[in-house]
Amino acid sequence: MSELLVLRPGPMVTLQDLGRVGLMHQGIPESGAMDPEALMLANLLAGNDPGEACLEFAMFAGVFRFTAAARLAVAGGTFRASCNGVPFPVGRSIDVPEGAEVEIGPADDATWGYLAISAGFAVEPVLGSRSTHVRFALGPIPRVLTAGDRLPLRLGTLQEGPRRRATQGRQPPQARAIRVVLGPQDDRFTDEAISTFLAGTYWLTAKFDRMACRLDGPRLAHRDGADIVSDGIAYGSIQVPGDGLPLVLLADRQTTGGYPKIATIIGADLYRLVQRRPGAPIRFVAITTEEAEAAWRRHVAARNTRLAAVRDLAPPSPASAAGMMIGP
Repeated sequence: MSELLVLRPGPMVTLQDLGRVGLMHQGIPESGAMDPEALMLANLLAGNDPGEACLEFAMFAGVFRFTAAARLAVAGGTFRASCNGVPFPVGRSIDVPEGAEVEIGPADDATWGYLAISAGFAVEPVLGSRSTHVRFALGPIPRVLTAGDRLPLRLGTLQEGPRRRATQGRQPPQARAIRVVLGPQDDRFTDEAISTFLAGTYWLTAKFDRMACRLDGPRLAHRDGADIVSDGIAYGSIQVPGDGLPLVLLADRQTTGGYPKIATIIGADLYRLVQRRPGAPIRFVAITTEEAEAAWRRHVAARNTRLAAVRDLAPPSPASAAGMMIGP
């Protein structure tokens, strides 16, 4: 069987697809990609369905060996990638030979990246998804990858058809303030705290994982303490525990929580939060629910346009087809 061998993985490499949808009422988190559009782009470049499972990584993916020729693509940011020591560009598919060692290093413009392999991984879904949730030990590979892991691949031969490239990009994540809808417990904060939250500057800390990221900056005062009756938590909910520092809940968030939520990041701006790197400044601006819904519709339309703009590459030259099989 064709396999991907994990030689030296990064600190947070897991298998993810678009998530385990529809089970939160049973206490099962959604999981799934931190940046769904980047996962979908990587898959389309590799010739897969957009929701196929990929390797998701934070900061850098590490080093892997392919036991068979394969087609792959990397998306999410300008990650430094190489095959057998020779750099290759991200945002397009490449063909690598049997025995190839692929290394994916850090990017200057993103945190989360995706490695898609043509035809995907030969693993079975768990509760309707191949996504990993580490704390719940859910998924066909229910943990972060470690050196020595062997992931079965569906294809043992090179994917047929032309290689592909992305032709349209989206705004950089740091391009503007992150839009939020206040609530659902903004009434549990003082008026001064609301003003501080919207006028102040926060910074992403290095305390982050797939469950949450902690912000540093002005502390926010609660009106009647920091405990509430637990209720549901959306992707992008901003909880404020007793220390007054905001905590943004992410893809692997728990389904309910007992701290008041001052605001929720709108769906169209989630990538602007998760793809900023530790130490980046964050500012928030409040909009209405109606404005958030309109922004989501525009976001989905623009995302679909970007994904539809993936184009075939010209066939590689004989020189570039030799050895690494990476075309222009």
